[in-house]
Parts: sequence; C-alpha cells; structure tokens
Amino acid sequence: MDLGMVGLGRMGANMAERLVRGGHRVVGFDPGPAAREQAVARGIEAAASLRELVAALPAPRTVWLMVPAGAVVDSTLAELLPLLAPGDSVVDGGNSNYKDTMRRAAQLAGHGLHYVDSGTSGGVWGLKEGYSLMIGGDEAAVERLRPIFETLAPAADRGWGRVGPSGAGHFTKMVHNGIEYGLMQAYAEGFAIMGHKADFGLDLHQIAEIWRHGSVVRSWLLDLSSDALAKNPSLDGIAPYVEDSGEGRWTVAEAIDLNVSAPVITASLLERLRSRDKDSFADKLLAAMRNEFGGHAIRKE
Repeated sequence: MDLGMVGLGRMGANMAERLVRGGHRVVGFDPGPAAREQAVARGIEAAASLRELVAALPAPRTVWLMVPAGAVVDSTLAELLPLLAPGDSVVDGGNSNYKDTMRRAAQLAGHGLHYVDSGTSGGVWGLKEGYSLMIGGDEAAVERLRPIFETLAPAADRGWGRVGPSGAGHFTKMVHNGIEYGLMQAYAEGFAIMGHKADFGLDLHQIAEIWRHGSVVRSWLLDLSSDALAKNPSLDGIAPYVEDSGEGRWTVAEAIDLNVSAPVITASLLERLRSRDKDSFADKLLAAMRNEFGGHAIRKE
C-alpha cells in the first residue's frame, strides 16, 4: 500500500522505515533537507514539497502526519487541503488534543476527506518492536487502512484497534500518557527511597532485575529503568528536570471536567512541574514560616 509520510523526525522516519520493511511504498516529506536525505538512505522516497508528495501517490491517497501538535498540524492541513481529492485520507499520528482532532475531522469531512486519529505509543523502540495504535475515525476509512496498521503494530492481530469515532484515538492516547506519568512517578519514588537507605548499600540495578521476573510490578518501564541503572547507577550528569509534553495536563483537565478523581496522575504532573523550579519561592516561604512560628533555623544560600 502506498503512503505519504509528512514529518521525518525520529518517530516519523522510524514508522516509515517499518512500513517499507513491511512491503509498503512510502513517500516522505520534511522541510529539512537533511531529514529527507537520511530518509532516502532508509528506503523512503523523498518529496521536495507537499505538492510533490501528493502527486506521487495514487488515488485514493493516504497522508500520515507526524508533526508537532497544535498550530503545525493546522498549517500542514491548510496546505494539504487544496491538493487532496474526495475519498483521500489523512492520519494524524501525533499527540494532538482530541478536541482539535474532532474539529479537524469535521472540517475535512466537509471536503469529502477522511480524517483518522492514531494515538501512537512505542517511542524509539517502535521500529523494532512495533507500535501500539489507538485509532479513531470512520469505520470504513480505518478498515481501508488496515494493512498499514497491521504492519506498524507488534503483530497484525494485536497492539492496535479502532477505539471509536474521530477523536477517540487521541483521547485514549491522552489517558494512556496520564497513566504513564503515574507509573513513572511510582517507580522513581520507590527507587529514591531505596537509594537513600545508605546503611543497606542496596544495588538498585540488581533489585530492578529481580523485580523484572515474576514480580507484580514488572513492566516495560521497569525494564527501561533497569537498563538506565545498569548504564549509570548513580545517574551522574542527569539534571533533576522533567519535561511534560502536554498529555498529562490534558488528562488532569479532563478528569476535572468529568468529575473523576485522579490524584495519582495529578500528583505526578505536579512533581514534574516542581522539578523545574530551581529557585523555589514556595520552599523559601515555608522555611521562613517555620522560623517565624517556631524559631526553626533557616539554611542560608
């Protein structure tokens, strides 16, 4: 099956290569010439523009977007819209907000185009292991794209599925990432407690390896934690600064809108925000208050 891939960053290029290995023809476009050159070396045909990419695909066309969420998706769609024809499909495989996805699907439907959202998980390991795909959109459109999803997934019969109408794929991926925040925070806190128990001299990598087999807390995240601890047991050179890509915030906001209690996901998001405060006014005020009411010593900078 022929496919156009827009966005040849690490994730997009890896997905395109997996499709090529699976026997699909992929024409890719990226505004960066270096990214296009690297794609060609991986068996992906390169187009110099979106117009050239669309012209290289047979009808009905399928264009898969792997571009940053937000304004970039809208600007890419605005450029694509006059180039596509009724019956063509656009897949958004990025981490778009599901409300934006629903708006875009309605817009493209007015032009006779199918808009499919694919919440995509798997990270840098997806090329080898396959991707988890949570798909939203019209049933017929998703079914037509089945060969693509079956190739990208870990196996044709697992790791992917249509979860609902337009927006449902990105909504499910949003919640997936919120859960991920909580799991990561729990592992981080547990290993921090063990690391501070200095009198036991615990080998954290050894413990991670023990837990990986037979334990109820075994998981891929634990596997990755074990790998990280093997390479760098004391995590030297890594700043205690944790980014977030937005899905955790959206999950917490959705929980509030739906009156659903989500304390673990919320706390894990707040911990990420806290990690970025190198000069915490709140902590300084806490120290000042303790001094005021109890005469407790204040540590000077």
